[in-house]
Amino acid sequence: MTLLTTIREDIAAALERDPAAKSKLEIILCYSGLHAVWMYQLNHWLWHRGWRVLARWLSQVARWLTGIEIHPAAQIGRRLFIDHGMGVVIGETTIIGDDVTLYQGVTLGGTGKEQGKRHPTVAGNVTIGAGAKILGNITVGENCRVGAGSVVLQDVPDNSTIVGVPGHVILRDGKRVVITDPKQIKDPLSEALVALDSEVKVLKERVRHLADRADQPRHAEALGCVPGTHDAVKPD
Repeated sequence: MTLLTTIREDIAAALERDPAAKSKLEIILCYSGLHAVWMYQLNHWLWHRGWRVLARWLSQVARWLTGIEIHPAAQIGRRLFIDHGMGVVIGETTIIGDDVTLYQGVTLGGTGKEQGKRHPTVAGNVTIGAGAKILGNITVGENCRVGAGSVVLQDVPDNSTIVGVPGHVILRDGKRVVITDPKQIKDPLSEALVALDSEVKVLKERVRHLADRADQPRHAEALGCVPGTHDAVKPD
């Protein structure tokens, strides 16, 4: 595929996915997301030909110009569209499929000092909302949607919509996924809620038990079974 073909595809993708786009000229001149992707392609070419320091330096220049940081070693498919783009970070071992859309503030990053593959794999036709964080060597399946502000730490199956902190699936294959057990959402807040729910159940049971014990003398008194509740009959 020629560079010209790639540029044409990227422009067409921007026209298709951004309702604010008015013309090809506007996209070429004003869309920093495309500028960052085009500069990445040059840096990626340099990286794999041994010019790694130059590629990294140029990636920092691109970051300064566009507000988008893409490591030259990342593997990016065709027609990646970064809308607005400010604050987007794509790590070194990230793999991105075709027709992916990223919004501002998205991070495709690592979780520590792991070696080897330590960044996400994002399959084709995925949309990741503003401010979402996809962290670690995990896979986001094809045709997925990641809600704005979500933090994804586990693999996401194909055709899913994921939201929340940490992220959990709410739609899969077009069907609602209902979480009935709070333990399925692994975060400190949910664990605290589970513990609180258990405590409330214990307290309710104790209150019920005490109420039953308090009612027993009343029932006995009503039936005349409690000594001293009636005057003794005196013999003549």
